[in-house]
Amino acid sequence: MIIGEAGLAAQAVWGIGAAQDGKVYGGGGSGKGGKFEMDPAELKAVIGLWEDQLAKITEDGMKIRNIAHGFRPPGQDSASGSYAVTGSDSIAALQAQNDSMKKYVQAYLEKLREAQAKTVKTDQALAGPLTQAT
Repeated sequence: MIIGEAGLAAQAVWGIGAAQDGKVYGGGGSGKGGKFEMDPAELKAVIGLWEDQLAKITEDGMKIRNIAHGFRPPGQDSASGSYAVTGSDSIAALQAQNDSMKKYVQAYLEKLREAQAKTVKTDQALAGPLTQAT
Protein backbone atom coordinates (compact mmCIF):
# COMPACT_ATOMS: atom_id res chain seq x y z
CA MET A 1 0.00 0.00 0.00
CA ILE A 2 1.30 3.46 -0.86
CA ILE A 3 1.36 5.76 2.16
CA GLY A 4 2.20 9.40 2.77
CA GLU A 5 1.06 12.48 0.89
CA ALA A 6 3.28 11.91 -2.15
CA GLY A 7 2.23 8.28 -2.41
CA LEU A 8 -1.44 9.11 -2.07
CA ALA A 9 -1.07 11.83 -4.71
CA ALA A 10 0.59 9.38 -7.11
CA GLN A 11 -2.15 6.87 -6.39
CA ALA A 12 -4.87 9.45 -7.06
CA VAL A 13 -3.28 10.81 -10.23
CA TRP A 14 -1.99 7.63 -11.82
CA GLY A 15 -4.12 4.93 -10.21
CA ILE A 16 -1.23 3.06 -8.63
CA GLY A 17 -2.68 0.09 -6.77
CA ALA A 18 -1.86 -1.23 -3.33
CA ALA A 19 0.85 -3.89 -2.99
CA GLN A 20 0.66 -6.81 -0.60
CA ASP A 21 4.32 -7.92 -0.41
CA GLY A 22 7.80 -7.17 -1.74
CA LYS A 23 7.37 -3.56 -0.73
CA VAL A 24 9.80 -0.71 -1.28
CA TYR A 25 10.02 1.82 1.51
CA GLY A 26 11.29 5.32 1.05
CA GLY A 27 10.81 8.91 1.80
CA GLY A 28 12.69 11.81 3.10
CA GLY A 29 14.04 13.35 6.21
CA SER A 30 12.38 14.04 9.47
CA GLY A 31 8.78 14.92 10.02
CA LYS A 32 5.51 13.17 9.31
CA GLY A 33 5.15 13.35 5.53
CA GLY A 34 7.12 12.15 2.58
CA LYS A 35 7.10 8.41 3.30
CA PHE A 36 5.99 5.82 0.80
CA GLU A 37 5.70 2.09 0.49
CA MET A 38 5.29 0.20 -2.78
CA ASP A 39 6.43 -2.95 -4.48
CA PRO A 40 9.28 -2.85 -7.03
CA ALA A 41 6.92 -2.98 -10.03
CA GLU A 42 4.93 -0.03 -8.71
CA LEU A 43 8.13 1.91 -8.03
CA LYS A 44 9.30 1.27 -11.59
CA ALA A 45 5.93 2.46 -12.93
CA VAL A 46 6.00 5.60 -10.77
CA ILE A 47 9.54 6.39 -11.95
CA GLY A 48 8.37 6.02 -15.55
CA LEU A 49 5.46 8.37 -14.96
CA TRP A 50 7.71 10.99 -13.37
CA GLU A 51 10.19 10.63 -16.26
CA ASP A 52 7.30 11.30 -18.66
CA GLN A 53 6.37 14.42 -16.68
CA LEU A 54 10.00 15.60 -16.77
CA ALA A 55 10.04 15.20 -20.56
CA LYS A 56 6.85 17.27 -20.85
CA ILE A 57 8.20 19.97 -18.55
CA THR A 58 11.46 20.09 -20.53
CA GLU A 59 9.52 20.38 -23.80
CA ASP A 60 7.40 23.17 -22.33
CA GLY A 61 10.58 24.95 -21.26
CA MET A 62 11.89 24.90 -24.83
CA LYS A 63 8.58 26.32 -26.08
CA ILE A 64 8.70 29.07 -23.47
CA ARG A 65 12.27 29.99 -24.47
CA ASN A 66 11.21 30.14 -28.13
CA ILE A 67 8.33 32.45 -27.24
CA ALA A 68 10.61 34.66 -25.15
CA HIS A 69 13.17 34.84 -27.94
CA GLY A 70 10.61 35.92 -30.54
CA PHE A 71 8.54 38.23 -28.35
CA ARG A 72 8.42 41.77 -29.77
CA PRO A 73 6.18 44.78 -29.21
CA PRO A 74 3.46 45.07 -31.84
CA GLY A 75 4.39 48.68 -32.60
CA GLN A 76 6.75 51.52 -31.79
CA ASP A 77 4.35 53.53 -29.59
CA SER A 78 4.47 53.70 -25.77
CA ALA A 79 1.41 51.49 -25.33
CA SER A 80 3.09 48.76 -27.39
CA GLY A 81 6.26 49.19 -25.34
CA SER A 82 4.30 48.83 -22.13
CA TYR A 83 2.59 45.72 -23.53
CA ALA A 84 5.99 44.26 -24.41
CA VAL A 85 7.37 44.87 -20.91
CA THR A 86 4.34 43.27 -19.26
CA GLY A 87 4.45 40.36 -21.70
CA SER A 88 8.18 39.83 -21.15
CA ASP A 89 7.68 39.87 -17.39
CA SER A 90 4.93 37.26 -17.70
CA ILE A 91 7.06 35.04 -19.93
CA ALA A 92 9.99 35.34 -17.49
CA ALA A 93 7.70 34.33 -14.60
CA LEU A 94 6.45 31.37 -16.62
CA GLN A 95 10.03 30.33 -17.39
CA ALA A 96 10.98 30.59 -13.70
CA GLN A 97 7.99 28.44 -12.73
CA ASN A 98 8.89 25.86 -15.39
CA ASP A 99 12.52 25.80 -14.20
CA SER A 100 11.32 25.31 -10.62
CA MET A 101 9.06 22.41 -11.58
CA LYS A 102 11.89 20.81 -13.55
CA LYS A 103 14.28 21.02 -10.58
CA TYR A 104 11.63 19.55 -8.27
CA VAL A 105 10.90 16.61 -10.57
CA GLN A 106 14.61 15.93 -11.14
CA ALA A 107 15.23 15.86 -7.38
CA TYR A 108 12.20 13.64 -6.76
CA LEU A 109 13.29 11.24 -9.51
CA GLU A 110 16.72 11.05 -7.91
CA LYS A 111 15.14 10.03 -4.60
CA LEU A 112 12.95 7.43 -6.30
CA ARG A 113 15.94 5.98 -8.16
CA GLU A 114 17.95 5.85 -4.92
CA ALA A 115 15.13 3.91 -3.30
CA GLN A 116 15.03 1.59 -6.31
CA ALA A 117 18.82 1.04 -6.20
CA LYS A 118 18.70 0.27 -2.48
CA THR A 119 15.95 -2.25 -3.11
CA VAL A 120 17.96 -3.99 -5.83
CA LYS A 121 21.03 -4.17 -3.57
CA THR A 122 18.94 -5.51 -0.69
CA ASP A 123 17.30 -8.11 -2.93
CA GLN A 124 20.70 -9.22 -4.25
CA ALA A 125 22.14 -9.42 -0.75
CA LEU A 126 19.20 -11.48 0.46
CA ALA A 127 19.21 -13.73 -2.60
CA GLY A 128 22.95 -14.43 -2.38
CA PRO A 129 22.84 -16.74 0.66
CA LEU A 130 19.73 -18.47 -0.66
CA THR A 131 21.25 -19.28 -4.05
CA GLN A 132 24.53 -20.43 -2.47
CA ALA A 133 22.69 -22.81 -0.16
CA THR A 134 21.11 -24.77 -3.02
